[in-house]
Amino acid sequence: MNLADLNKVARAMVAPGKGILAADESSGTIKKRFDAINVESTEDNRRDYREMLFRARDAMSEYISGVILYDETIWQKAKDGTPLVKLIEQAGAIPGIKVDEGTKPLPGCPGELITMGLDGLPTRLPKYYEQGARFAKWRAVIDIGAGIPSYAAIRTNAHALARYAALCQAAQIVPIVEPEVLMDGDHSIDRCFEVTEFVLKETFQELYYQKVALEGMILKPNMAISGKKAKDRAGVAEVAEKTVKLLKECVPAAVPGIAFLSGGQSDEEATAHLDAMNRIGNLPWNLTFSYGRALQAAPQKAWSGKAGNVAAGQQAFTHRAHMNGLASKGEWKADLESKKAA
Repeated sequence: MNLADLNKVARAMVAPGKGILAADESSGTIKKRFDAINVESTEDNRRDYREMLFRARDAMSEYISGVILYDETIWQKAKDGTPLVKLIEQAGAIPGIKVDEGTKPLPGCPGELITMGLDGLPTRLPKYYEQGARFAKWRAVIDIGAGIPSYAAIRTNAHALARYAALCQAAQIVPIVEPEVLMDGDHSIDRCFEVTEFVLKETFQELYYQKVALEGMILKPNMAISGKKAKDRAGVAEVAEKTVKLLKECVPAAVPGIAFLSGGQSDEEATAHLDAMNRIGNLPWNLTFSYGRALQAAPQKAWSGKAGNVAAGQQAFTHRAHMNGLASKGEWKADLESKKAA
């Protein structure tokens, strides 16, 4: 492991004003997104859609530091024969790869999940590196509900995240460590804070046990936020204040950066929360975004599978990337949302 090189990549991934595009939707997830815009989820349509994003030169070169790809995508070529990985590199962004294989029920823990994919990972990682991937992503899912999460679910998922991270660094690939506490329930922001604190502290304990170099990784957490079904949801200022407090209590300063997941927030909500955190300032790590739906919902709708709408889709993507780029520096303003470039 060359830690200096890993650190260099990690720092580039959280460079000021830039964030990570999560374009690693599984086949099932992208089908749901395409169903919503009446587009058939064929291999060619998925390729065309992602090519549209990667060719949005202004967005990619100015506001996107890296792109998380799905296994299908990392091997695909654009219509003109250029590998999609090359399009990302030509825009000055770093290609990455989702390496987990989804979730399955965790035995003995009703209603809880464990992420699969460790088997065979040491064999897969060098192939992804050869294809151009310089970072990877693994998502653990922790739900909040009656009697859950259990310690067994938290510890098992934290251990898997740490094993994945250690294997990535051995293969000279920067791991994005993503322990996601879901916001699907009716829980309060304080309950989210409590659970996320437990999850993060357990995760960093396991990373220490597995000898993962913190300088060569990126954390991708949820924010401290009310559940979507909560009656009284916390406002932007409270989310920002409690999330920063949470991270300062749990995340060592050696970690180069934190790239938040959007986790079901609306486009502007995810942007506003990130901006408010960066305005607090005095942070030991760079805070930025690693959004999927919150970057892509608008361009998907504008594109709607039509070749004639590619420019509109790219414009919508560029706008959202720009807004989040500003938020990563604490320079976003709500009135900028209505001033989209013509």
